[in-house]
Amino acid sequence: FFPPQVLLLACAEDLECVPGFQQKVFYIEKPFEFTEDQLVLKLKFDDCKGNNKLNFEVSNPDFVVEVDGSLVALKNVSEAGRALFVHARSEQAEDMAEIFILEANEKRGALKEMLKLEGNLGIPRQKRAILATPILIPENQRPPFPRLVGKVIRSEGTEGVKFRLSGKGVDQDPKGIFRINEMSGDVSVTRTLDREAIANYELEVEVVDTIGKTVDGPVRLDISVIDQNDNRPMFKEGPYVGHVMEGSATGTTVMRMTAFDADDASTDNALLRYNILKQTPTKPSPNMFYIDPEKGDIVTVVPPALLDRETMESPKYELVIEAKDMGGMDVGLTGTATATILIDDKNDHPPEFTKKEFQATVKEGVTGVIVNLTVGDRDDPATGAWRAVYSIINGNPGQSFEIHTNPQTNEGMLSVVKPLDYEISAFHTLLIKVENEDPLIPDIAYGPSSTATVQITVEDVNEGPVFHPNPMAVTKQENIPIGSVVLTVNATDPDTLQHQTIRYSVYKDPAGWLEINPTNGTIGTTAVLDRESPFVQNNVYTALFLAIDSGNPPATGTGTLHITLEDVNDNVPSLYPTLAKVCDDAKDLRVVVLGASDKDLHPNTDPFKFELSKQSGPEKLWRINKLNNTHAQVVLLQNLKKANYNIPISVTDSGKPPLTNTTELRLQVCTCKKSKMDCSATDALHISLTLILLSLLSLFCKSFA
Repeated sequence: FFPPQVLLLACAEDLECVPGFQQKVFYIEKPFEFTEDQLVLKLKFDDCKGNNKLNFEVSNPDFVVEVDGSLVALKNVSEAGRALFVHARSEQAEDMAEIFILEANEKRGALKEMLKLEGNLGIPRQKRAILATPILIPENQRPPFPRLVGKVIRSEGTEGVKFRLSGKGVDQDPKGIFRINEMSGDVSVTRTLDREAIANYELEVEVVDTIGKTVDGPVRLDISVIDQNDNRPMFKEGPYVGHVMEGSATGTTVMRMTAFDADDASTDNALLRYNILKQTPTKPSPNMFYIDPEKGDIVTVVPPALLDRETMESPKYELVIEAKDMGGMDVGLTGTATATILIDDKNDHPPEFTKKEFQATVKEGVTGVIVNLTVGDRDDPATGAWRAVYSIINGNPGQSFEIHTNPQTNEGMLSVVKPLDYEISAFHTLLIKVENEDPLIPDIAYGPSSTATVQITVEDVNEGPVFHPNPMAVTKQENIPIGSVVLTVNATDPDTLQHQTIRYSVYKDPAGWLEINPTNGTIGTTAVLDRESPFVQNNVYTALFLAIDSGNPPATGTGTLHITLEDVNDNVPSLYPTLAKVCDDAKDLRVVVLGASDKDLHPNTDPFKFELSKQSGPEKLWRINKLNNTHAQVVLLQNLKKANYNIPISVTDSGKPPLTNTTELRLQVCTCKKSKMDCSATDALHISLTLILLSLLSLFCKSFA
């Protein structure tokens, strides 16, 4: 260990008395360790008026300055940081000294660097006439102001010149914080400083003549604001909520609490320590959790058995956490926040039925919920460790039953989904199992209480008769004689133990074509069955019949009958269109294409045969040409005069026997000019071949009379 080397930065011994430390900045070599009561260096403070009530304060509590100015260590200190600050105050003055602690390889060039102004303190070169040593000012100083904080010295005197100070805090915002006595060089602060607002000021000082011309400088004057412990720790990231699984091992980390202190992070003013002030509730242990004083990590400290959510007074704990600066010392400032810790549930309790056996009664033929099965589960109702899942593990071969969970009550709702038949089985026994949505933890298993039996009694009811088969189908030819038998239906009563009789009746007969014998169920016709009727869809006529038993009250069954009607040739073909127009001077004498249709089905329809009735007169006026099985074309053999003509055309279908229909085609011969057809006068010139034939026939008959 080498004794500290003290390097003089600025000394004013040969100048007039300046209140404050006679040397403000020191450099010492960092030892392996500062030993207890070791003299580090000797400080000299003089307020120029006797140093009455002189007091020293050191930034590091491991050091102290004695009355004679000796800086000594209070204990063995291996790490003191990069600098120490000593604040001195008497009745007349106060000042700050700064001691920089250098590594061995830094000391060699320290003096050289100071003289070259290559440090961060703005120390002037030796040749400069202005000596502006750094100024250290504690924040939060109390009035009166202005307060002398330092002095700038000019080695060549101040006669005929004056000092001028500039920079942020003087003539730049925030303006007016510092000022300098133009003649003496005394630097004063005019108000309280706040390090958290501005920690450092870089000013410039120069010497000017009477007309303001710079004589010397400018040189930098650094003013540093020394931190005071004036900011409480604050928790800014709340709300703070942590989760820990029940049964967790001792030492499980739950969450981290971090506070913020606006003071200087390099000092104890922002060195935080954490502590739990209060725990609510205090059971099963008043000390369920521990907080790491330095990191702020909250961990469990109780055995896993005490972290049992189901036995706790509440699964939610609230911790009042305190953060204290000054490393947790009594003089430190504090801030508090509340940490909420939730004990999360794990599936360590299987669901259990409240009864070993449940009873249910249901009427045959009815579906729906028949019984609610209740279970108990000590786990958290908001989790899958509580929600139940039911299953039928025996007694349901026909899948007549289903069970679902009521999401509000967690009960099992047992339902009949396929109607039960009393005559087949009057009793059913089901074995039901309940589990949780979440799997149980490995050392827990489902026990006998997780299964239950349901005894179901089926009540007999009067069921309606049943048609066999249903629906019923039969094929008949249309136009069969009235009174023909269509079908004899068969209905039976499911209530085989009641020995009831059955009667039949017509329920729905849209066309009114049918009747049924009430005793034996024989269905007959009361009208002609017409396949072309609008009541027939896709050749099928549908009617409904009832079978009614003799119970009290009687029960009814409904049967459906589908009659497929076979076609017979009972509809003559029809011709379309029945009106055509042509110009009296038309070059194209193909007048119209005619089509034929038939309501019957093939082979009682096409191919159709088209024919013209016999034409009168010496000349034939038109002919008809067949185009295909369903269409023909009427062609004029010559142009006709403007008039109306009725042309009889017969159409014959292909049925056996065939049916023929004769239709008159009305042909209008019109005058056509400039693409306009005028048929207005044709009615007056109407010539009917039919009338001509009748007239000729009348004359012929008279000649023989």
